[in-house]
Amino acid sequence: MPSTVLPGQSYPLGATVYAIGINFCIYSKHATGIELLLFDSGNIVEPSRVIPLDPKWNRTSYYWHVFVPGLRVGQIYAYRVHGPFDPELGHRFDPQKVLLDPYARAVVGDDLYDRKSAILPGDNCATALKGVVVDNRSYDWEGDRPLRIPYANSVIYEMHVGGFTQHPSSNLPEEERGTFAGIIDKVPYLQDLGITAVELLPIHQFDPQDVQPGLQNYWGYSTLGFFAPHRGYSSRKDPLGPVNEFRDMVKALHRAGIEVILDVVFNHSAEGNHEGPTLSFKGIDNETYYLLEDDLAFYANYTGCGNTLKASHAVVGRMILDSLRYWVSQMHVDGFRFDLASVLSRDLAGNPLEDPPILWSIESDPILAGTKLIAEAWDAAGLYQVGTFIGDRFAEWNGPYRDHVRQFVKGDRGAVPDLAARILGSPDIYQKPNREPNRSIHFVTCHDGFTLNDLVSYNQKYNEANQEANRDGTDTNHSWNCGQEGSSDTPAIEHLRRQQIRNFLTLLFVSQGTPMLLMGDEIRRSQLGNNNAYCQNNALSWFNWDDVDREYDLLRFTQGIIHFTQGLSIFSIEQLLQVTQTWHPSPHIVWHGCRLHQPDWSENSHSLAFTLCHPAANEQIHVMLNAYWEVLVFDLPRLNLPQRWHRVVDTALPPPNDFCYPEAAPPVDSYLYPVSARSAVVLLCRDHG
Repeated sequence: MPSTVLPGQSYPLGATVYAIGINFCIYSKHATGIELLLFDSGNIVEPSRVIPLDPKWNRTSYYWHVFVPGLRVGQIYAYRVHGPFDPELGHRFDPQKVLLDPYARAVVGDDLYDRKSAILPGDNCATALKGVVVDNRSYDWEGDRPLRIPYANSVIYEMHVGGFTQHPSSNLPEEERGTFAGIIDKVPYLQDLGITAVELLPIHQFDPQDVQPGLQNYWGYSTLGFFAPHRGYSSRKDPLGPVNEFRDMVKALHRAGIEVILDVVFNHSAEGNHEGPTLSFKGIDNETYYLLEDDLAFYANYTGCGNTLKASHAVVGRMILDSLRYWVSQMHVDGFRFDLASVLSRDLAGNPLEDPPILWSIESDPILAGTKLIAEAWDAAGLYQVGTFIGDRFAEWNGPYRDHVRQFVKGDRGAVPDLAARILGSPDIYQKPNREPNRSIHFVTCHDGFTLNDLVSYNQKYNEANQEANRDGTDTNHSWNCGQEGSSDTPAIEHLRRQQIRNFLTLLFVSQGTPMLLMGDEIRRSQLGNNNAYCQNNALSWFNWDDVDREYDLLRFTQGIIHFTQGLSIFSIEQLLQVTQTWHPSPHIVWHGCRLHQPDWSENSHSLAFTLCHPAANEQIHVMLNAYWEVLVFDLPRLNLPQRWHRVVDTALPPPNDFCYPEAAPPVDSYLYPVSARSAVVLLCRDHG
């Protein structure tokens, strides 16, 4: 063993800083040899030092490790891993490829990175990504703590870090556009909107080149490093810049009362299928990290992205858990949304498990005990677990909520019974006793699909810009263009579209559950009919800040209904509403149709009304929904004087009368209310005079 290095130890994995040097550790069961490469900077094409790891001195079980005295924070490093290249046995070792440490806390080399060189034969050292040694102890959190906002008091804003401020209209310095620093600048906007959590599309280091030639991977569902913030989202160019800038953003959001939820992609990696690049896991120990087909030369593809991580393997599961713990304990995030979470329930052969070990480990982990855990409870191979996802802690994206709300507002037949169930928190789907209804995450739109503006402007998708001949993206959108495909200058069509958008927003925020709003829906952000803009890193996807003024009326409506509903106890209860026909001492709901106590559940019904009551809070709300194409007159419940119904929302009225704050809401003078065609009305009971 050379005297300049020490054997090191098998824990922790990754690069760990000590007073006199750094310990490096990496797992590989099938490797025959490993070299640690040290670089003087991220742009150096050759290592300044190569340290071979001796299997006798530098390996404990299947953990390869070495301690290098004298190294400091900011050291740049990577690996070469030797072993058999035998795809038929699941092995794809290639010592010509420079590999990223799966546990790297920061990544450099993105400006020289070339995906193609990691696919073609030959050495790729000059164009490979490298890790950076990070010491988490030096950052000053200034007393920052998790916010722990209950689901019952949460409004989630799904946003893209780059897209939020990349547009020149953000009026930020060019180097801050599309960065964590850019979000800090826009915190007041988020506060005014009324949201309590940002759900960030993937910010783990990803491969922007994992896409068709000439395009960029914009969404980021192509992870390379599960511990490193994406360097492209940092305005700082120093090796440690992304780590500290991300922390600055979290700290700023927390000060504003806003939680940070990360969209995490533990179902697949950026390395693609058998024709994809060798960047990290594939070259470190392919058979350990990936689910393979019976023919081990090929990858099981339950994700639709070319490969599937073997989450049920102990080593891979530990990496996932270590990553989650790291982002909570060291980066102070408040929760996670698990992309294609059902993939994590598959066993080592790809079969669904009733008790998947990694999901139960996440569910029961004490470090994660206070975090939000949100599952996208399906995968790309047909496994659908909405309502049956494991455990007691996971919330779920409620896909049926999206579909049934769209169908009702569009005017589809037979939509009313399903709509009522979604408004109530979907007790027909979530049947576990005492399950909190707010663990149903409600959304009408999300990153994957039409924006809210496009939902009322297009009958079909227009994804030609993605260079897949319009084959990508779902064809099941439940959209309606209101009479003309695409943009329109016809006043009547534009009026109806704005009204339909307000209808969707009203339903989203008067439903029992946790609402999630897509970035830019409050200002009519459009993708021109593209419902799969994963590769559109351009103005098609970006938030245009000029629209904040252009669409002020819709922004005002959105802010108003968020603040209104979040200020009422009836929308923050943690149990299902009682469904009654008469008064009840517990928070309850009474269903109506145009006539009181006579909801129309028939196939031809296009209307529904309901009264929400919270006796202890002295709250009473009456909601009327008309998806019919003619005016319908609704009965109103009788009140005892001096109580009167006051109109808070009428989506058919022109701004600013479409929304009135309670203190300014006008009284309703009759117990009959004509609800305009395709509109929604919300009334509040309060004393008059």
